[in-house]
Amino acid sequence: MNIEEANGVKLGKLAEISAGVEPPKDYFLALDGWRGIAIICVLLAHWFPLGPASWQLNSWAGVLGMSLFFALSGFLITNLLIKNDNIHNFLIRRLFRILPLAYLYLAIALPLMAAPKEAYLANFLFYANWPPFFLGYKNEHFWSLCVEVEFYLSIALIVFFLRKRGLLLIPLLGLFFTGLRILNGKEVSIETLYRVDEILSGACLALIYNSQNNSWGTYWQNFLKTVNPYILIVPLFISCHEASGSFNYLRPYFAALLVGSTLYQNQNRLFSLLSQPLLKYIATISFALYIIHPIIAYGWLDPSYTDSKVFKYAVQRPISILILFILAHCSTFYYEKYWISWGKKISRSKK
Repeated sequence: MNIEEANGVKLGKLAEISAGVEPPKDYFLALDGWRGIAIICVLLAHWFPLGPASWQLNSWAGVLGMSLFFALSGFLITNLLIKNDNIHNFLIRRLFRILPLAYLYLAIALPLMAAPKEAYLANFLFYANWPPFFLGYKNEHFWSLCVEVEFYLSIALIVFFLRKRGLLLIPLLGLFFTGLRILNGKEVSIETLYRVDEILSGACLALIYNSQNNSWGTYWQNFLKTVNPYILIVPLFISCHEASGSFNYLRPYFAALLVGSTLYQNQNRLFSLLSQPLLKYIATISFALYIIHPIIAYGWLDPSYTDSKVFKYAVQRPISILILFILAHCSTFYYEKYWISWGKKISRSKK
């Protein structure tokens, strides 16, 4: 769904900061909303009880949030490469987007955890989510960044050797990795081999969106234009819960289809919700929110500091949220913005 040029420029800048991906000119308004919802799900999963423990709603919310994040990432990255397959510029901009805040966080968090020296190399080179897993209570969320970076490098290699036609391998790769999950019984995993199909599903969505005069692409475009997105929400929600068992294997595709439906449908209440200014702002600072949030729970803000649930959720958490949003705002609009601009300048000089 294309939006008017004036709005596209403004929103495009927001998305570029929040996703680590410079969006195309035909920016999609719904994506900021999904990204905002995704980070809200993750923060709720990590910081608040979402019901009786036996219901497993915290785990459900975390899986839901990451499924949306990954689908969005796969879509934006692949859409970029379809429009411009300059791998040097792609990698420069991605690394200048991801590394500055990630490395700064690790430089603070790993010493606080008294992490072993092996953990430094594994985290700084983004393979900490592989066995034997170099993740602790302050950097356990870095598993998803490992998946993202490994995907960036892999897709860059594919395009480097095969150019844009290499992107046509994406649907086959997605099915392969889903099959690998089924074969090994990995319904939910932090290992790249058993999670990357969530990113690849979003990449498939980008292929569909950009397909022209292609029968299979036209079929899926028509489906996304006509399907009721609320119908897609139900199976996605179910597939994110541990109790759904094998239904988890379909989670990547429900997430991509749901996001895709809102790219084509802009006249319903769901699209109106996704377009709310608050969600746009949260989406803008979502990367910083995600990276920074575990370290906020430190000292007297650590949940283990007190056994009082009243103090924990009436005092600690509101203060933690306020501090987190202030830090994420400053990081996004001052620290990260500087590195993003530098990455752009370097990539332009490489043309």
